[in-house]
Amino acid sequence: MEKILLIDFGSTYTKLTAVSLKNEEIIGTAASFTTVSSDIKEGYHNALAKLFAKTGELKFDKIIACSSAAGGLKMAAIGLVEELTVEAAKIVCLGAGAKVDIILSHHITNEDVENIIKKKIDIILLAGGTDGGNSECVLYNLRKLGEAHIKIPIIYAGNRSCRDEVLKIMKEYDLNGFICDNIMAKLNLLNIEDAKNVIKQIFLSNIIVGKGIKKIEEEIDGVILPTPQALLQGVDLLSKGYLDEEGLGELLVFDIGGATTDVYSLCPGEPKRGDTILKGIQEPYAKRTVEGDLGMRYSALGVLASLNEEKLDMYKLQGIDMEKECNLRHQFVEMIPQSKHEEVVDELMAKICVDTALSRHVGKIESYYTPMGIMYLQSGKDLSDIKYIIGTGGVIINSPQPKKILEAGLYNKNKMMELRPKEVKYLLDSNYILSAMGLLSTISPLCALRIMKKYLVEV
Repeated sequence: MEKILLIDFGSTYTKLTAVSLKNEEIIGTAASFTTVSSDIKEGYHNALAKLFAKTGELKFDKIIACSSAAGGLKMAAIGLVEELTVEAAKIVCLGAGAKVDIILSHHITNEDVENIIKKKIDIILLAGGTDGGNSECVLYNLRKLGEAHIKIPIIYAGNRSCRDEVLKIMKEYDLNGFICDNIMAKLNLLNIEDAKNVIKQIFLSNIIVGKGIKKIEEEIDGVILPTPQALLQGVDLLSKGYLDEEGLGELLVFDIGGATTDVYSLCPGEPKRGDTILKGIQEPYAKRTVEGDLGMRYSALGVLASLNEEKLDMYKLQGIDMEKECNLRHQFVEMIPQSKHEEVVDELMAKICVDTALSRHVGKIESYYTPMGIMYLQSGKDLSDIKYIIGTGGVIINSPQPKKILEAGLYNKNKMMELRPKEVKYLLDSNYILSAMGLLSTISPLCALRIMKKYLVEV
């Protein structure tokens, strides 16, 4: 096996990366608009023509793809206690490459069920109760979904002790049900791999058919991952290394798009001080969060909403009317900066996305008093020892000053309780290869790792 073609069917662009396994190098890259609403093959063929114009005609030994087209993988996370099983369910969904459109706790209502149907959720993850713990709530919620004749795949990942009743309800209402390991069999301890694997299998067997992507498999070897999971898999490999090839250690990745800002952290994140105790869930080494209200175009109004009056007035003094600029970008989502002023505004919006998204992702500490003096509680991950911050996404890659955007993720005195990175190096995914390398890692992890280390550019 020598030449591999890696495809990312995105919501806006279809991106191709051709790789030589023998030389451990990128042969060429190309992109074209995704055409999932008509025929996804059109966008693919357009991108392929652009690739061959650069490289000449190529014959590939294998062609595999990831996809976030048609809105990506949309999930609803239903749990028992908001701070525990709901948060655990959310972590599972995000780690599997999904966008969590609905988060529910305790007993769901008819309105909740109607909202799940209305938002065209792809998969429901139902959790709740440690093994031997609460069972009443999850059984109530499953029956509620059954009474609504939900046909959406439902993954049960809750209290193991009530699986028999769960199976009876699934059979009684002819639900499209799946059962996996409890994601929180013991309090505060996550067990997410089995649920992630089930989500992946449903994505491969059901979801890509419903989104019109299945038809492309006539020409390729398969769509094997949701795009965010491919990216997470790639940066996890980059962080940890493979065999004797060292990784880069603890990483933080910002992926800013038109509709969302995704943040990936690769580190243990445990408390680093003897006077600090972890509060709540022990989060995974590879963590992903998605901010659906922070983006450069579709979600520009979310960027505006994150600003208070004081900041809006400050930007006006600098000659930037953020209300006007964000509304303009929300209205014209294909807008590309044509002037220095438009570049400056895009850079400012990107900084806001980085800063706000990291505040939601990063761990925080709070102090409390004990007979022994002041102690600290840490919730979430400590990112203070992160070694590299990596930027990807159009606004970062095309910025003349990408480092300035990424610096918005550093520790600052205005957010002292957030456990942000302090001293880092900055890398740029200038060729959009991170998700492609996640795909390649399923074939040759060593080659994928070496290519990432070779092609990520320090800025």
